Amino acid sequence: MCAVKINLRTIAPFLDEKSLEKWYEKSLQSLSVLENREGRGNDYLGWVNLPSSITAAELKELKEVAGKLSNGVEIVVVIGIGGSYLGAKAIIDALSHSFVSLLPERKHPLVVFAGQNIGEDYHAELLEVIKERSAACIVISKSGTTTEPAIAFRLIKQHFEEKYGKAGSRERIVAITDKARGALRTLAVQEGYHTFVIPDDIGGRFSVLTPVGLLPIAVAGFDIEALVKGAANMEITTAKKDVSNPAVQYAAVRNALYAQGRKIEVLVNYNPKLHYFTEWWKQLYGESEGKEHKGLFPAGVDFTSDLHSMGQYLQEGERRLFETVLSVAHSSHTLTIPNDAQNLDQLNFLAGKRLDECNKMAELGTLLAHVDGDVPNIRVEIPAVEEYYLGALLYFFEKSCGISGYLLGVNPFDQPGVEAYKKNMFALLNKPGFEQEGEALRKRL
Repeated sequence: MCAVKINLRTIAPFLDEKSLEKWYEKSLQSLSVLENREGRGNDYLGWVNLPSSITAAELKELKEVAGKLSNGVEIVVVIGIGGSYLGAKAIIDALSHSFVSLLPERKHPLVVFAGQNIGEDYHAELLEVIKERSAACIVISKSGTTTEPAIAFRLIKQHFEEKYGKAGSRERIVAITDKARGALRTLAVQEGYHTFVIPDDIGGRFSVLTPVGLLPIAVAGFDIEALVKGAANMEITTAKKDVSNPAVQYAAVRNALYAQGRKIEVLVNYNPKLHYFTEWWKQLYGESEGKEHKGLFPAGVDFTSDLHSMGQYLQEGERRLFETVLSVAHSSHTLTIPNDAQNLDQLNFLAGKRLDECNKMAELGTLLAHVDGDVPNIRVEIPAVEEYYLGALLYFFEKSCGISGYLLGVNPFDQPGVEAYKKNMFALLNKPGFEQEGEALRKRL
């Protein structure tokens, strides 16, 4: 069974065959640039052959450390921001029981996240929760100086040392950071934390298949070997130098639609477990392509719930968007709709049908309605929400993103615009060296 299928049948009314052939040719050229390390940002391409290079020994170490960190622990706090948390959050949420925090018994710790915001209430409530529970921490930062995770780690470190002491904290903290430099590396060496390395040639948003993502996923109890295997097989599939390559197809079509004036791509899913997968995808494409006043704006919706909020706009609003539908062929459970003697809701025609059948018909009905409403739809399908297929999907979108960025003519692997808000924030907080900037900014407020 193919891990990721791409269906472009409903694209035909929007892109003629001759135009599409030209975009496929351009996409294949961009694939070659990517594979041959000839494009901009080629010093950040360590992710391209990462899945096939991960060894059994590396996976074994990750699982062993995950086991030690989880032993007798109820909660593991993962500290990171952007790509340092979104990939792990996406996979853990997709694979977890929807109500995992309410289950009376769990085999593995509850994984929660911190440092992805500076919310005072959020972090105060987190400290309140772990006060009465046994906890451990994974802190993720290449530099150790990124504001949000650095603040969160100060709070967690202080709490741990007060509760468990220095020696006890050392056994409960794992740092994932630069191999040789940076504030977190220095601290980890001083304190004796177990560490894993973020490779120099892999940026944050492409790091989910490094220890950044794999360690938290292993702590949550999921199969990281299957995740990596799915990605490794997709690495082979997306290296093909022909138009059967699904990454080439996806990159070509989305850029062809962008050239037509479709400036917004909406990732649609019909499985609530994939909400944070959409959030990971949004960062991957937004941070990779949004440069030089170019790039599709990545948005996301959860159907069918958002059909009752955003459905009207998608059906009849401005025609500057297209949809990529993330479809799951098979659900993990079987649940049928019961018959009701009174039939007051007039839904007895659904009695005996699976909820998944109703969901699939909503998906197909919406796709056809939106296409009829002048919204192009790309359909990307995986067989099930399982580690192997999610690993394949992660890599499919990563590879497509690299190809697509080169098609767009930008460096998909830097993020210069991310620094602008930080400079203003530091100036307003009176960071030494930013006094003049702070004074000027305060006059504008």
